[in-house]
Amino acid sequence: MKEISVDVAVIGGGSTGVGVMRDAAMRGFSVALVDKGDLGSGTTGRFHGQLHSGGRYVVSDPPSAVECAHENKIIARIHAGAVEMTGGLFISAPDDDLSYSDQWVTGATTAGVPFEEISCSDALRREPRLNPGIKRAFTVNEGGVDGWKLVWGAARSAQDYGARLLTYHCVVGVDIAKGGIRALLCRDEKHDESLIVSCGFVVNAAGPWAGRVAALAGCTDVNVVCGRGVMVAMNHRLVNSVINRCVWPGDGGTLVPAHTVCVIGTTDVRAEDPDNLVIPRDEVQQMLDAGEVLVPGFRQARALRAWAGARPLFHDSRVSGDDTRHMGRGMSIIDHGPRDGVDNLVSVIGGKLSTYRLMAEKVVDIVARKAGNTTPCMTAEEVVPGSESGRHYRVTDRLAACERARAETSISASPQTSTPDNQVICECELMSRRMLTSLLDEQPEATFDDLRRQLRAGMGPCQGGFCSQRVAGIAVTEGACSAADATARLRDFLTSRWKGLWPLLHGEQARQAALNNWIQRGTLDITHLPEFKGHPDAEHGGQ
Repeated sequence: MKEISVDVAVIGGGSTGVGVMRDAAMRGFSVALVDKGDLGSGTTGRFHGQLHSGGRYVVSDPPSAVECAHENKIIARIHAGAVEMTGGLFISAPDDDLSYSDQWVTGATTAGVPFEEISCSDALRREPRLNPGIKRAFTVNEGGVDGWKLVWGAARSAQDYGARLLTYHCVVGVDIAKGGIRALLCRDEKHDESLIVSCGFVVNAAGPWAGRVAALAGCTDVNVVCGRGVMVAMNHRLVNSVINRCVWPGDGGTLVPAHTVCVIGTTDVRAEDPDNLVIPRDEVQQMLDAGEVLVPGFRQARALRAWAGARPLFHDSRVSGDDTRHMGRGMSIIDHGPRDGVDNLVSVIGGKLSTYRLMAEKVVDIVARKAGNTTPCMTAEEVVPGSESGRHYRVTDRLAACERARAETSISASPQTSTPDNQVICECELMSRRMLTSLLDEQPEATFDDLRRQLRAGMGPCQGGFCSQRVAGIAVTEGACSAADATARLRDFLTSRWKGLWPLLHGEQARQAALNNWIQRGTLDITHLPEFKGHPDAEHGGQ
């Protein structure tokens, strides 16, 4: 049995867990992070991609609004490469109660959320597809954020400080002695091996699974409520700014431009099991109806994909256990020493990706105080790898890179010269062969869903119908896996894609699904290939 020893063990590879790993490593702790899946494969990878200004919470949850307003500028600076600063609008739709917009102005002013009221005609010039009947409009500092790019940027920063990243390691037990956790007992899911992680402190950042993790240490009263939210991606950007309805937070109130698509979200319904999130067709229709209010003709665009995410909400006794919409969105940090007698365990629950860095800072402050570490937090000052230039992501970046590559090829190569590194493998997302092979060199055991999260392969209109087979072939030719392994990874990937397709099979999307099915079952005969062992993504079906 393998064993490693660290000062701090972090459970959970979402934005908060990775943020804790980075912060602790920067303060001089030795750190290891374990997650039962890939980074960002849980809640962090299943949201609508909004970098919050705080405007959504200025009336319903002012403390969260203040946190978002504070962190917005920090995230945009230290994660510039993961953030597209589109700007945002809060608009009052034709049937919205204008009295709320007056409350919103007061709340935003009090919370310190920067905004400016503009005329409806100016808003429509900025976003021509908006409902022409809007009654008020406010600009805010919002944008789109790639959760996976953010998480990997923070992870690589932590690794630069010596942190160890152990994905696909499931915590199956803990060793407790003298009022504290001595070690985590983990299972390496990919290699079917056991690992002991001896540690001085444990941070439970497992999101909707945090209650289960706490229970392993005998802390049985950590009541985490899973708030399931359904989102729908449309096949192109209907707007170029983040659009919010200026109403009390409700279902389908936000439309976010995300890379080459836009995302409408979200519903909020209690779910019992974060490992089994359904995507009800009526909630998909509800999102399409909500989009129609913001952008008339929304339903005429092609609905590309639906998915569900699980908000980890700490149960507030003042609110019904089923009323997830009205539970606070702020962070809850539990020091299990005075609460449960487990002195070196801290749990962090709730919050948002936009405030992940602040949550991590507050958690590591507790750990540092217990350890006698006086090194200050520096995560707000130091940018992550890949964002050193300070230039924000633009939706045209990949197209520009492809054009540069073709121009260089035309100058340096004869017409007969093959340049496979510059080949576009995924036309929808303009992913090149070089991008794929570089990541395969770094992570040869990555599943195709792991690759998708970092490269966006298969996230365009064909949903992997064409590029997935190319990825499988390249993985074999590059020596990353055998043909049998590539087959298993391909079928896992297609299973994962299918879960988000079936709730909206109509029109062009139904035709695309039929074409993909003919390719996979007819040309490739994929249903008669050898059996394979699935992995968690085949069940979850992320964005």
